[in-house]
Amino acid sequence: MKSGKTRLFAAFSAVVLTISGCGVQPQTAATEQTQAEADVADRNYDFTVDYSGVKKGNVTSGASVHDPSVLKADGKYYIYGSHMSCASCDDLKTWRFVADGYRQSNTVYGQIYDVYDEAFAYAGSPKSTIPTDNAKQGGEHVWAPDVIYNKAMGKYVMYYCTTSTWNASNLCYGISDSPEGPFEWQGALIYSGYDKETIKATDVLDYVSEDYAFETYFKGNEYRFEDFPNAIDPAVFYDADGRLWMVYGSWSGGIFLLELDEKTGKVIHPEANPENSVDPYYGKRLLGGGHNSIEGPYILWDEESGYYYLFVSYGGLTRTGGYQIRVFRSDKPDGEYLDMFGKKPEKGFNHAYFGLKLSGNYMLPSLSKAYMATGHNSALVDDDVRKYIVYHTRFDDGSERHSPRVHQFIVNEEGWPCMLPYQTQGEKASETGYTVEETAGRYYFIDQGMKIDAKIAEPVILYLNDDGTAATEKMTGTWKITDGTCYMTLTLGDNTYSGVFCAMDDEGGKPVMALSAVGNDVSVWGVKYIGEAE
Repeated sequence: MKSGKTRLFAAFSAVVLTISGCGVQPQTAATEQTQAEADVADRNYDFTVDYSGVKKGNVTSGASVHDPSVLKADGKYYIYGSHMSCASCDDLKTWRFVADGYRQSNTVYGQIYDVYDEAFAYAGSPKSTIPTDNAKQGGEHVWAPDVIYNKAMGKYVMYYCTTSTWNASNLCYGISDSPEGPFEWQGALIYSGYDKETIKATDVLDYVSEDYAFETYFKGNEYRFEDFPNAIDPAVFYDADGRLWMVYGSWSGGIFLLELDEKTGKVIHPEANPENSVDPYYGKRLLGGGHNSIEGPYILWDEESGYYYLFVSYGGLTRTGGYQIRVFRSDKPDGEYLDMFGKKPEKGFNHAYFGLKLSGNYMLPSLSKAYMATGHNSALVDDDVRKYIVYHTRFDDGSERHSPRVHQFIVNEEGWPCMLPYQTQGEKASETGYTVEETAGRYYFIDQGMKIDAKIAEPVILYLNDDGTAATEKMTGTWKITDGTCYMTLTLGDNTYSGVFCAMDDEGGKPVMALSAVGNDVSVWGVKYIGEAE
């Protein structure tokens, strides 16, 4: 608990905001500014952070699925995850396993065992060309699947990876008539992590010459991982013109993109274009390189905003590894994907300073324990209305236990995603907007920051006053609502955030007014309790 009642003395050098209707408008008259400064200086603020009286809750997730990739089919939601997991539900909250684990009886993936020698020929098992270390890692490794309904094939197609080491992997695909499988293995698509001998077990030389491969993909005898991908974490999407693409990659040389042939589901290998970062085998490098942490790419086309959003995860995936969700955007499926500063991480740069950070480690009222290592997300536009981020989280409980979570996000006026602070429970932002009376008040407020570390973002108290002024214990500022909408802006100190308000329930079932806003690649969240908990 952080306590202390403080009388805040502030001198606003910026314009003062006065209320007009449902919003706030600028007022430059010196006399009114002086009066507003006096009013703020004379207020008693209670900056005590104490939510011990708030009921704690836990939105039950049911099944534990790692690296969840979401699909909506036949009126149900499915998530597919590493280690041959699949779960479904009808409310985006309570998941039930359809299948789980490395076993031939697995009804979604189990057909892979019928073609075991072929499916794991290169990577993913102790019998592969590049074998797993069975004593340390177990048997098979099937990671990070993504399922899409292929319109031309009339089939559900699963893209996934088999992997043996930190960079020796193989992208594969399978097809099914049902989202619940079984997915029948169709073949391998992309290989990584070979040396000059094991490259012969791949199809690399079917697409590039041996001279090109040896000059380009190797440093000595070893795979040049700093510049070329680890072939894992595939995600597939249709663009606005109906073309099919696959984004993939993890650490190593970064995130890559290839077009797919919709009729076959296979890769279309491009013409080489080094000036545009296009390799004839691996495709276009979008972000990253130099073996900096970046993985779990997922691209979502949003017709409403007109942008393609590229979500990635930074950090190590363990509880204290700083795992987190970042987002970039582009108006074209193949990029450039840039952040709020118009930049992207390249080899040799500190990637912590690139990409809008949506979620990391955080604590909020009603959570029974802090969320940690929130990441490896997919995303969904549901019925052309609401948008969701689907990810897994660990917790501040000393274990590596993980659970899927689904949060709604709303795109702000500038076209950037603002992720709501609590697990979705069917909330919807008001189409007619919110009033100052509904949104002004005392908020538990967190700043997600930009760092990649184990620190948990803890709440401070933020006041949004009904005269358009704002204050925390250390900063003052202003805020306003865009009339007739859920959109808002908040200025604290030198930082300005653009975001949204949305009435929703916390994890204990209490109604709150939530704010989510972004600025300078940072996300901030706020929660105001309505009624007795306020």
